[in-house]
Parts: sequence; structure tokens; C-alpha cells
Amino acid sequence: MPMDSAPTAPSRQELVEHLIRTRIAGDVATSRENNLDHYRELAEGNRHFWLGLELGDRWQDPADVLKVMVERCGVVADPGHRRGQDTIDPELTVDALDRMAAVLQKAAENSSGVLVATGHPAGLFAVHRVLAEALRAAGCTVIEPAEHLYADGGEIRHMTGVAMLHRGGGLMHTHSPEPMRKILDALERDGRPLPDVVVADHGWAGYAGSQGIDTVGFADCNDPALFIGEAESTVLVSVPLDDNVSPHHYAPMTAYLLAAAGLDGRS
Repeated sequence: MPMDSAPTAPSRQELVEHLIRTRIAGDVATSRENNLDHYRELAEGNRHFWLGLELGDRWQDPADVLKVMVERCGVVADPGHRRGQDTIDPELTVDALDRMAAVLQKAAENSSGVLVATGHPAGLFAVHRVLAEALRAAGCTVIEPAEHLYADGGEIRHMTGVAMLHRGGGLMHTHSPEPMRKILDALERDGRPLPDVVVADHGWAGYAGSQGIDTVGFADCNDPALFIGEAESTVLVSVPLDDNVSPHHYAPMTAYLLAAAGLDGRS
């Protein structure tokens, strides 16, 4: 189903079935070994896995990280499960989409300034593009970063209202918080207002949340920081999903989110 087809929003049960069928949730591609490695790295203080959040010494036990991921993402709860398949609970995905929809609806009602960004241009750009267009159509100001901003050896660019990192002729997959840091610093330097709301993923979302901006985002089961951010109320919403399936598979999910937020033009 191409993203451009603007599919009719599925029911909750239809969406759950779609998430499982496309492995956006349910039995996902990310392995248990990879998940546990990332939980351990975060607990050991590897800031690459903090995604721009400041976690201090509050999450030094990987078991505590696993507990959060069970509650908010739906990974396998058994700490003895060390290898093989891991999971995302599709019901938790839809619950989080509903929470995100409430934030987006409020942003539209308030004609908020919104910044949309992704570190997953090969996957989640398809979602972010549609959200940016819908928010703009609803009266929000979609903030575009200044020209000639650079981070991590690349240039920050925007396409159809979505900020991404460009390097070496391509758009980059990045977990880094530095692009968001550069955007927010430049807005302050130029006397432009900071966003009221950020819609993002990875370090783009984590850093925005750490700066006190209302932030909603998407995160995979091997990226625990944003779920911890939500548990600590630094991030408003973190939607659990496989963040790198074929882009067109996200179309029904995006349609559901727009309808729940009243941004689908049908309300």
C-alpha cells in the first residue's frame, strides 16, 4: 500500500493485525541478543545509547532497563531469555499511538510551532513527512532549520518539513543528538522561537526532550533510552515499533494516527 495512497484509517484491531503481519510489532527482526547488549551498554553509561538524554546514575542495573522495556515496549519478560526472538507488543504500540495523537491534536488546536525530524530516512521518513504535512495543514508552524548547519561530519537538511542529516551524497541513519542540538542552538542564536512540540526519533527526540520541549517519538526495542525518557517524563510519548521496515508498511499506522489526532481532514 503506497504511502501516497492516503489509506483509510484502520480500526484498532485491523491495525494490530497489520503490525503483526508486517513485523512492525509482534515477532520483530531485532534479536534478543542485540536488545540485551544495548540495555547493558546504556546501563554502563555508554552515552551513544542515551540518545541525548541525561540519565545520570539512575539506570546502572540492566535488569531495571529490561523491566521498563517489558512494561513500555513488550519485550520478553523472562530475564533468562538470552538468545533468539524478541517481541514488541502491538497493543502497546497502538496505546502509544493514541497518546501521541492526543499531543498532536493539542498542537493543532494551539497552532503550535512543531519541529519534525528523523534519524531513519530509509524507514520513518515516510511517517514524518505525512505528519509534517498534516500539522501544517491544521495551522501549525512547521519549523525548518537554518541553512548551512553541520553536525557529525554532515549537513542538516530538510525535505517537506522533515529535518535529516545528509553526508556523502545520502541521507544518514543516525542515533546522534548533535543535529538536534545544532538546530535548537541556531534557533536561539537567530532569535527564532524554539518549537513547542518535537516529533522525532533517536537522538533527535532524546535531546529535544532533555531541553524541556514537549517531545513525542518512535523507538525500536533495542533503543531503550526513549522509553526510559517517557518513564521519567522527559519524553511525552515513545511509540514502540520496528523502526526500519519497508516504508510503505507504515501507511496504515500513519493513517490511524492522523485519524486519532483529528488531522486526517475527515473530521
